[in-house]
Amino acid sequence: MALTDHPAAALIARALEATGATAATVLVAVVALFVLPTIIQWYRLSHVPGPKLAAISKYWQVRESIRGTLPQVLKELNDKHGPLVRIGPNDLVTSDPDVLRKMMAVRSPYTRGPWYEAWRLNPTRDNLFSMRDEVSHTALRNKMVAGYSGKENLSMESTIETEIARLIDLIERKYISTPKDYRPMDFGEKAQYFTLDVISDLAFGEPLGYLEKDEDVYDYIKITTASIPAMLTLGSIPTLANIIQSRFLRWLLPKETDKIGFGAFIGVTNHAVAARFAPNAVPQQDMLGSFIRHGLNLEEAQGEAVLQIVAGSDTSASTIRAFMLNICTHPPVYQKLQQEIDEAVAKGIISSPIKDAEARQLPYLQAVIREAIRILPPAGGAFFKQVPPGGDVICGKFIPGGTQIGSSPLAIHHSKNTFGEDAETFRPERWLEADEDQLEKMKATADLVFHYGKWQCPGKTVALMEFNKIFVEVLLRRYEWSIINPFNAARVNNAGVWMFDDFWVRVTRRGQ
Repeated sequence: MALTDHPAAALIARALEATGATAATVLVAVVALFVLPTIIQWYRLSHVPGPKLAAISKYWQVRESIRGTLPQVLKELNDKHGPLVRIGPNDLVTSDPDVLRKMMAVRSPYTRGPWYEAWRLNPTRDNLFSMRDEVSHTALRNKMVAGYSGKENLSMESTIETEIARLIDLIERKYISTPKDYRPMDFGEKAQYFTLDVISDLAFGEPLGYLEKDEDVYDYIKITTASIPAMLTLGSIPTLANIIQSRFLRWLLPKETDKIGFGAFIGVTNHAVAARFAPNAVPQQDMLGSFIRHGLNLEEAQGEAVLQIVAGSDTSASTIRAFMLNICTHPPVYQKLQQEIDEAVAKGIISSPIKDAEARQLPYLQAVIREAIRILPPAGGAFFKQVPPGGDVICGKFIPGGTQIGSSPLAIHHSKNTFGEDAETFRPERWLEADEDQLEKMKATADLVFHYGKWQCPGKTVALMEFNKIFVEVLLRRYEWSIINPFNAARVNNAGVWMFDDFWVRVTRRGQ
């Protein structure tokens, strides 16, 4: 059958005849609407290298996000093309830490890009992470800084210690193996149970109960494991995120009346926060109490409590898992760290449970923590910032205003220029061997995992306190740990944060 005989061709011909349009007119319209904008978009960043498909379509970026390999692929691109690479029609990533500090500086004219809109957990309002308006973000952040820092949250350290005790109790009850009794434990799962209970206890005064019940309460982990990759993908297509969050489709999103999943989790969180705003509520000296004293209203406090748990639990759990995986697969590191802890106990210079200030005085512990964070940066997203109107010169190239520039986390934290020729190797000794100038350069770069300047992570203090305690009290002071399947220790992929599945370990009491 000839093309002109096809039924679709006949329909098009009749449509053209009815409207008085000619085929040439339609062709011009199609070119004007679709082809020319694509060419213009391609041309404005055509001087920046990158995959050819990425220059004209979001498909490349979405594909790699769905595969869970985006951080690795971005590093490969930076290794091949240099510190600035194009990964979308309007999207670039950089491996230059100086560029990131420039964009995130307190007085920087850069703003958050549309990528952040996908992380609006409540479709009707922004949270501290999704908020793009600079004035609103600064105002909200200023109300919360004191609570996060611990200056007004006098119970922060004792709260973490309480959850440490619950984790130890869980291990003792269910997961101690002996020569006659084999009890494998999924460490990846328990690490997230711990961080979820810590951050919920800090956020609104009571844990969600993961460690007590030893189960995925409300199927939160199951649901978020499935939804975070989708949110990362939506970040690549902000228009789609806005459509899904519109009043026409938001009924499809989780609701606090749901019985399971993220909606049920929101409901429990909102109820706990609302109790603090009741007429007879007694002010508390904790994180939420600080937020309320500094002016957060009920809706703001509920939104931030949900964000704290989502953002704080996944990233901290990623680092705890990375720490364990790397020390168990590097026996000299494991033994050296355990020896440092044993000597500190023998000398009486650390308490039980260890205090945050005491842990910071153990040099090898601090080196291992820094190396665990560096080798697998907990948040693997690009965190795109938007070039201000008028454009800017980045890595020697002029970049027009409105372009999004994100970070390439593995390229930054595995940089041989910063961390040495063995930068892709887990070796904590680098933090003890470097001279003063090199050490400062390494620290400044590694600290970018917590971001910088006006967008520095407010939960940094909490995260580091968690690490200082759990690695001593739970992992090495009391127990011996071994990986059950050394040929496949865990299934690891990235969906904005690093997911560890089937991370099975054997736990025994020391000296047993």
